Amino acid sequence: MATAALSSITGLGLSGLSSGLDTSGIITKLMSVESAPQTALKSTLSTTTAYRAALQSLNSSVAAIATSATAAARSGALASFTATSDVSSVSAKASSTASSGSVSFTVDRIAQAQVSVTGTIAAWAAPTDGTTKPSITIQVGSGTAKTVSAASTNLDDVVAAINGSGTGVTATKIAVGSTNGTTQYRLQLRGATGADNGFSVYEGASTSAPALATTQTQAAQSAQITLYKGIAGAEVQVPSATNTFANLITGVDVTVSAVSTTAATVTVAADSTAATTSAQTLTASLITLFSGIAAASAITTTTSSSGSTSATTGSVFTGDSAVRNMKDALLSAVSGAVDGRSPSSIGINLTKDGTITFDSAKFSAAMASDPTGTTAMFQTIAGRVSTAAVGASDSYTGTLTQKVTSQQTTESSLTKQISDWDARLATIQAQYTAQFNALEVALNSLSSQSSYLTSQINGLTTNYQSAN
Repeated sequence: MATAALSSITGLGLSGLSSGLDTSGIITKLMSVESAPQTALKSTLSTTTAYRAALQSLNSSVAAIATSATAAARSGALASFTATSDVSSVSAKASSTASSGSVSFTVDRIAQAQVSVTGTIAAWAAPTDGTTKPSITIQVGSGTAKTVSAASTNLDDVVAAINGSGTGVTATKIAVGSTNGTTQYRLQLRGATGADNGFSVYEGASTSAPALATTQTQAAQSAQITLYKGIAGAEVQVPSATNTFANLITGVDVTVSAVSTTAATVTVAADSTAATTSAQTLTASLITLFSGIAAASAITTTTSSSGSTSATTGSVFTGDSAVRNMKDALLSAVSGAVDGRSPSSIGINLTKDGTITFDSAKFSAAMASDPTGTTAMFQTIAGRVSTAAVGASDSYTGTLTQKVTSQQTTESSLTKQISDWDARLATIQAQYTAQFNALEVALNSLSSQSSYLTSQINGLTTNYQSAN
């Protein structure tokens, strides 16, 4: 019975009841030795994960540089122009397709929309066919007439139907007093600007229905400017349905807001802002990248407090040839000569520390003196940077991308090995536990037998002494 009880207790992990040994502590120390390979794997996984995360961050930065460099190198990407007017009633906006130049004109008319207003009404006229939903037909210019239905003769429903017709005609309900306690309204109808956008409204399902009785307060009209006014053979009138004359000069939209009898002049000039901004952005991102790589490749030496010993520690990218080659390729791309001309001539300078600096004032001066040549040189540099950055960060073939993928594969393998060790160590611990439990049971059995034999010997001795 004692043996069975001990077996039950030791099965719960209560060690040393018979032997006096700290079997739990012994098993823990044995398992520490057994788990040494798994501990080494975990350490390797931690290092691999940190390295892979650093590579991914670096790869993302290089990919961003590739995107901006590719955009900067694209034909026409850095073309920038400003358009100005010498009168406040004329404004202009230039796009990248513009070119330097100027044009003068007078403003003869500004665009306006037809505005018509109904007589005083309290509700829309009821349909003559006995239905409760009146039909309204709207004809704009020479286009196809469109018929809509209002939910009722209530003026709010009529306004909603007209405004939702998609014809460009809108309605507004205006209160103009009351008659015998009933509020009276007028509907104001407005179309789109331009002479071709005059409209008519009919009280029925077609243009053959009676026309809505309205008074036109403003006629539809197109804007018009005159170029080369007063010059025989050159004067020409240019109309526009709106007050904006799109592409009056290639890549330039001109907007007018008032009639003028004197000529207004719009001037278009090249603007170096886009190129300078692009150069600043690209060089700044490269400087940040180079600085980060330098920090992540640094070697640190620490000395003990007594000064007797020192230790040298590398960083995450110390000695990494892939990272070093990528950095060298980008540095060469941004600092290499273009047709025998150094990038320093436009403000991109190579330093002795293996990075670059950017002199925006020098770049702007170069743009002012030779905008075409400076832009071409910078775009060549941007194209080279794009090639180097894409070579490293391409999502399939990039050298950094492939290295990241390789590290992810290693992480997966290490994670599986660690998991396999979990099962293996659980089995080993169970074996140790079973062995020490068996030892406790065996020692308890021996102890019980010893007690029994001692008891028997003591009994025999007593009997012998009593007999004598």
